[in-house]
Amino acid sequence: MSTTNNNGAHVLLHPFPSPGHIIPLLDLTHLLLTRGLTVTVLVTPTYLPLLHPLLSIHPSSSIQPFLLQHPDAPTSSRFSLAAKIRATSELYNPILQWFQSHPSPPVAIISDFFLGWTQNLASQIGVPRVVFWTSGVFASSVFSCLWRDLPKNHEPDNENFLISFPNIPNSPTFPWWQLTNAYRYYKEGDPDWEFLKDCMLANLTSWGVVYNSFTELDRVYIDHVKKELGHNRVWAVGPLLPSSEDYLLGVTRRGGSSAMPPHEVMTWLDGKADASVVYVCFGSRGMLTNEQMDSLAAALECSGVHFIWCVKATEQGHASVILHELQDCVGARGFVIKGWAPQVAILRHRAIGAFVTHCGWNSVLEGLAAGVMMLTWPLKADQFANAKLLVDQLGVAVRACEGGDQSVPNCVEFTRMLAESVNGSRPERAKVMQLRDAAVNAVKGGSSSRNLQEFVKQLGELKNGTLSTKLPVVYAVLVLKDWHIDHYRGNSFTESGNGTLQLQFILFGRRGIKGYSEGIRDIQA
Repeated sequence: MSTTNNNGAHVLLHPFPSPGHIIPLLDLTHLLLTRGLTVTVLVTPTYLPLLHPLLSIHPSSSIQPFLLQHPDAPTSSRFSLAAKIRATSELYNPILQWFQSHPSPPVAIISDFFLGWTQNLASQIGVPRVVFWTSGVFASSVFSCLWRDLPKNHEPDNENFLISFPNIPNSPTFPWWQLTNAYRYYKEGDPDWEFLKDCMLANLTSWGVVYNSFTELDRVYIDHVKKELGHNRVWAVGPLLPSSEDYLLGVTRRGGSSAMPPHEVMTWLDGKADASVVYVCFGSRGMLTNEQMDSLAAALECSGVHFIWCVKATEQGHASVILHELQDCVGARGFVIKGWAPQVAILRHRAIGAFVTHCGWNSVLEGLAAGVMMLTWPLKADQFANAKLLVDQLGVAVRACEGGDQSVPNCVEFTRMLAESVNGSRPERAKVMQLRDAAVNAVKGGSSSRNLQEFVKQLGELKNGTLSTKLPVVYAVLVLKDWHIDHYRGNSFTESGNGTLQLQFILFGRRGIKGYSEGIRDIQA
């Protein structure tokens, strides 16, 4: 399948062990393979099947799985994600030993943003680390600011206390309850939480950053990130989605097998008018409360729209009853999928007119790339930032529900919204079609293609030893001096003509540094 031979650079890709993080990184893997790179993908046995489509179409000389069992996370933390992230660091030594014994080890590590500890690993090995963000650039900017600035809710009993981000373009604000749980539950001194914080801060010192986005979507935030990091090794290469050609090659099995034969839902859609169907999906992990399920089901029934509703295969109890009753009421007007759905294919079908979405970034890109207007219903994590981007800044979506586990949309209002969403006269529809065209152009010779080409070029220069990788060396110096970074703000890196690296920084530390140190230091190459 590769368009060139596999004499290109060898890289290690390390996704966070969760489908929503693995799938886009595997999409990037596919693009790197088609450009002649050799790729090793670190994957747990549980998620190895997600790699099978790539293994079946690319030669074994180009791609190899690196199987490691994911350690069990302890339960000491209130928020299990922090414990799970900390547990992944137990893979440090196995990866280090693999590197040291490999006859032709990778020239770079590309790892998920949750795996900031791989920055230290890469420094010890002597290779650069590239952060891969599965969130958009806007949401990632908010996330990074949270861990850098540690804003507080000064009215603990007020969940609507506003947190502002004046240093991010457009100066966004969010009520406290809309911030990711991965920050709101932070407990100073807790080993899991301190590890998560250090991982997030380590991302700010990586050699490069890759985003699953495109310039025309996130331009102002991409420029902001470059300014914050002080270098231009920031590549937006998305949307990372299977192309029409990939469908013929089987790449559409990404994410696993569909809960039902794809042709069944495609045949059902074939019988519907253009832009007449509402697609409803809250991702692989999203769950609605009973009250939210009731409101959504009632609105779908009363609106009269044709719809596809994709729910978790494990939905039971009240949710299962509601779905059964809804199917009886609407008959052939509705199509319920329990389990994994071929979402990309569904959204690209001419019959889909609107998408009720939890605003997970993968779903956002899939909707934009298909030119489908969205009705936003965020639930957690980065989804509130994504919804704000879609509704308030891009104007390609309508706010259906404030989200979270407390908000329940007004049934009458939501019914009206669903009926209007398949009305071709809505202004959001024209705007999303413009972004769809921009997304298509970006990956077909446009900004994302150029960024990917430059990224591959720089990886090749790493292999040939013609590219400087001083950033990880700077970070290694900090680690060796045992500086614990408590607060990290506004760094900038520039290479001077005499081969030294200028580092401007402000660091506040608990160990090794009393008070603060600021200024410019020359670190000899």
